[in-house]
Amino acid sequence: MRFPLLSARRLGLPRRAVSQILLTQLAIAAGVAVLATGLFLAPLGAQLDDQAMRRALAIAQSAAADPALAAGVLSSGPSADSPVQSSAERIRRATGAEYVVVLDLDGIRRSHPSAERIGLPVSTDPSDALAGREVMEIDEGTLGRSARGKVPLLAADGEIVGAVSVGIAYDSVRDRLLGAIPGLLAYAGGALAAGALAAYLLSRRIQRQTRDLAFSDIAGLLAEREAMLHSIREGVIALAPDGRVRLVNDEAARLLGLAPDAADDCAGRPLEDLLGAGRTADVLSGRVTGRDLLTVQGPRVLVANRMPTEDGGAVATLRDRTELEHLGRELDSTRGLIDALRAQDHEHANRLHTLLGLLELGLHEEAVEFVTEVAGVHRTTAEQVTEKVHDPLLAALLVGKATVAAERGVPLRLAGTSLLPDRLVDPGGLVTILGNLVDNALDAAAGSATPLVEVELRAEGRTAVLRVRDSGPGVPAARREEIFTEGWSTKQPKAHRERGLGLALVRRLAERQGGSARAGEAADGGAEFSVVLPEALR
Repeated sequence: MRFPLLSARRLGLPRRAVSQILLTQLAIAAGVAVLATGLFLAPLGAQLDDQAMRRALAIAQSAAADPALAAGVLSSGPSADSPVQSSAERIRRATGAEYVVVLDLDGIRRSHPSAERIGLPVSTDPSDALAGREVMEIDEGTLGRSARGKVPLLAADGEIVGAVSVGIAYDSVRDRLLGAIPGLLAYAGGALAAGALAAYLLSRRIQRQTRDLAFSDIAGLLAEREAMLHSIREGVIALAPDGRVRLVNDEAARLLGLAPDAADDCAGRPLEDLLGAGRTADVLSGRVTGRDLLTVQGPRVLVANRMPTEDGGAVATLRDRTELEHLGRELDSTRGLIDALRAQDHEHANRLHTLLGLLELGLHEEAVEFVTEVAGVHRTTAEQVTEKVHDPLLAALLVGKATVAAERGVPLRLAGTSLLPDRLVDPGGLVTILGNLVDNALDAAAGSATPLVEVELRAEGRTAVLRVRDSGPGVPAARREEIFTEGWSTKQPKAHRERGLGLALVRRLAERQGGSARAGEAADGGAEFSVVLPEALR
């Protein structure tokens, strides 16, 4: 027959975790006390039995060593006034034994505390003692249960003439055992009280740590936590006080570029082992402080926030800002193009007014020359770019940047050694790299005495080499590595996005393709940025 499980509520048990833990600990302490007491009493009883039997055997040995006792057995018959009875009773009274019985070879009692039993056979088997062996036992006799010792009785010539049996009342053994129980129970009660106090103090501490929740509430919170961590579209990383990872949810593993099943294997590992040294590890570990900190991990731009916990650890959250960052940069490019188009609109209006004036004045030849010159400048720029850069995306980017540069009064030119075929493996990545470098170069050259930005694009086998030079103030040698760090910038941040990510993205995109990005000094002063991308061409 099967019985349904009873809940704690149906059994009348408390629902709070601290109460259940306290009751459990008290039950364990009481059980241990009872078990220890029982385990102590069991060998104590056996020890007392052994002591009583050895005492009885020692008395029997002392009595059998008396030569007069053996001589009395040989010289007199069984009677109440025989010397054997007198000697046995003297020994019994002197030792406090329950009885001292002397028997002959036929098993007939020659002495007994009850005189009417003298001359009767003994109630227990005397064969072992009469055969010369000493016996210790707990047995039942005519005087009740007793601890016995039996030894052979020897004559002067060493011949066995009978046996001596001594008994100690078993009630005395039981009384000693019962007398030890109160003291033992006192010790057990003291141990139980100490255990109860320790259990109470421990339960109070657990109550503070669990905020007095029931086990069902704790289980529900854990289930909700697991569901929330694996369902939210925001990365979460929990860190221990020593910097080791406690938890990484699925989204954090994806954003950080970890293996899909790495979320379960990250617990207990140092953060640097998972991410390596860099800004991302510094932000998550708290070495870099602040709110909404930007960092680049692989191809992704992440926003990180870190909140310390009460035990000295921390919980960090990660949001993917890659698309937003790309949109922000595209917005910057669009605004630049809009500004350039607006300037061109004014310029075209002025040129149309000039052309209209020439036509109204009848200067037709001058009007033709004017139109030819204006159209030739823009056509020449586009032809120069497409002649050296065959990839349409890169060519379009350079033509647009040339227009923006002209509006800002900074000449943008291609180096004479430039030649890049239309065989790029990842033209989009190279567009991002070139766009960031040209934007930075225009900002640097805009304030110089003779502004200039020069772009060099060339192929060396399957390797693409990109160099951007400007006439700006240059980059100090001590900061040529620092400028590739996320968040480092000398410019004021724009309203819609953070500064200090352009060069970091350039290096990350280059390294993702197995290449490199470095900053140096141009031949004529200013800065020169070089990007080498192996295997960039088919």
